[in-house]
Amino acid sequence: MSILRSILYAALFATAAFAISHASAAPKADAQSLERGRYIARIAGCNDCHTAGYLLSAGKVPEKEWLMGDSFGWRGDWGTTYAPNLRMYMANISEDQWIKNARALKARPPMPYFNLNEMHEADLRAFYRFVKSLGPVGTQAPAYLPPGETPKGPYAQFPSAPK
Repeated sequence: MSILRSILYAALFATAAFAISHASAAPKADAQSLERGRYIARIAGCNDCHTAGYLLSAGKVPEKEWLMGDSFGWRGDWGTTYAPNLRMYMANISEDQWIKNARALKARPPMPYFNLNEMHEADLRAFYRFVKSLGPVGTQAPAYLPPGETPKGPYAQFPSAPK
């Protein structure tokens, strides 16, 4: 009976060790993938809204400050939206969840979600890995404000949508 018990414990231990090692194994962010993600953050316009001061400084914001969201509001018929902190967002989801979310996202303006929905999977993965490599720092952006509520901080006012 003790041999059977030992075999059973060994099998349970091996199974648990295998599950733990594979559950925590994240895809490796190699140098090429990180560079591709960095490139996408710059050229796809991600930094334009998700990095405070990026547009006004012609992109002269240190990388350590990229993609932490912004308190600058975008106001229109939809209310007021704020670009979220992508570094904190990515810290709480897996790469596969990011792909699924990016494909299904329907967001308020000015987020060009329709472009994100169409991005190649390899580019979405590279972007995720790059953002994850930056680390989850910063604070959350202000919450969405419904139409009729005036933002407390600075914002851009969009004209009314054509009817």
